[in-house]
Amino acid sequence: MKEQIERAQHIVIFTHMAPDGDAMGSALAMWHWCKSKVESRKSKDESVTVIVPNAFPAFLGWMPGAEEIRIYEQKSRECDALIEQADLFICTDFNDPKRIGPMGEKMIANPCEKILIDHHILVESQKSKDRDEVAQSQKSKEDSIWAEIHSHPEASSACEIVYRLIGCMTEEIATCIYTGLMTDTGNFSYNSNNPEIYEIVASLLRAGAKKDEIYDRVFNQYSTDRMRLTGYALYRKMRIFPEYHLALITLTASELEQYHYKQGDCEGLVNMPLQIGDVFYSVFMREERPKPGTPKPRIRISFRSQGDRPVNIWASEVFHGGGHMNASGGELFGSLEQAVKLFENTYKNYLKQ
Repeated sequence: MKEQIERAQHIVIFTHMAPDGDAMGSALAMWHWCKSKVESRKSKDESVTVIVPNAFPAFLGWMPGAEEIRIYEQKSRECDALIEQADLFICTDFNDPKRIGPMGEKMIANPCEKILIDHHILVESQKSKDRDEVAQSQKSKEDSIWAEIHSHPEASSACEIVYRLIGCMTEEIATCIYTGLMTDTGNFSYNSNNPEIYEIVASLLRAGAKKDEIYDRVFNQYSTDRMRLTGYALYRKMRIFPEYHLALITLTASELEQYHYKQGDCEGLVNMPLQIGDVFYSVFMREERPKPGTPKPRIRISFRSQGDRPVNIWASEVFHGGGHMNASGGELFGSLEQAVKLFENTYKNYLKQ
């Protein structure tokens, strides 16, 4: 990977739609590191760019380098030119080109080398319990697209993999990586039993990451509208299925608009029902209004669980998604009522009583 970066003159770094802390952290950490390599060559005709499909939450806008990110929905022509010019792509926190929207086809159309850095199991491999079978399935599915693969589903986050790859640390990189580690583990409450994670955290703190300040910037900067939306969701929209220790929260597009919803305002909402003593599974469904050319609304679905209770198989087989055993996502193009009905018809097949 380092040799590919040394050869490249125009590097574009992608991460997925609706970027979260791990997406932003892994992409920006790679941006800082690649930028240092390019600048050391003192060539004016070289560039490193992060492009995200759509806007990231305001509470991540403080991250070092975030002001340099191109948002495809806002500057598609400029981004198309950068994608066409690129001679190396680095993709973090996703393994399916569909996760970057219209840019996916444009990325594939460019024959340059593509590096994958990810921690999600491919949907086709989710059912397998054999690690060798999973690895072989991933390799066969991805080889046609990726020149190099750094895919580790056992990792806590894409940021953990980036840390293990670059082995080079500045305060800016440490800040980005810590943000991804913290947010993708629910502030180290899941996917974080590996003791090495805390050795990584220690090295990040030594490099200058300010743990308390990062937490404050991510979790203590919410708007009044977000707080009111959270209260409404928990009081009015949360249903409990006690026999299966399951909670469901749904929000329509109209309800979100009533509280002046902004990207990221529902971040973490799916985790809250798990604070109830006998709730071990939580699902959150959010309706997005259809965009021009798409007749059906999109239902974004988040899954969370505790302990040895997987939700990733349910997410992949029923809702076209996937992820970690305890933290997954999915989607459905249709009405919120359809999504809820599908939820009600399938949860008993995937959850433990």
